[in-house]
Amino acid sequence: MAFRFLSVIGVVLALAVSGCAVHNSETRGDGPEPRPGTVKQMNPFLHFLENRPRPEEFERVYPDVTLVLPGDIATHEYRTDNSRFFAELDDDGRIHDGDFR
Repeated sequence: MAFRFLSVIGVVLALAVSGCAVHNSETRGDGPEPRPGTVKQMNPFLHFLENRPRPEEFERVYPDVTLVLPGDIATHEYRTDNSRFFAELDDDGRIHDGDFR
């Protein structure tokens, strides 16, 4: 009986630990794997921004998201699908913040 209880506890712990991953850290030589489509999961996106990517890297990783940089001209249509990101750049030209509009 005690062995069975410990086995159940072990399985529950293994499932809990494996489910705690906040983001997928798939990378390759030049950075994270490309993520096609619009941004649906904010945690991996915010983790990506923490690394202060350059605009070129952003466009490689999120090829289907329109990147609007400071000074770019953009239309004012209303979007709710996280398909257009207005970036804020630091002094080195890296993306450090922004928002979807």
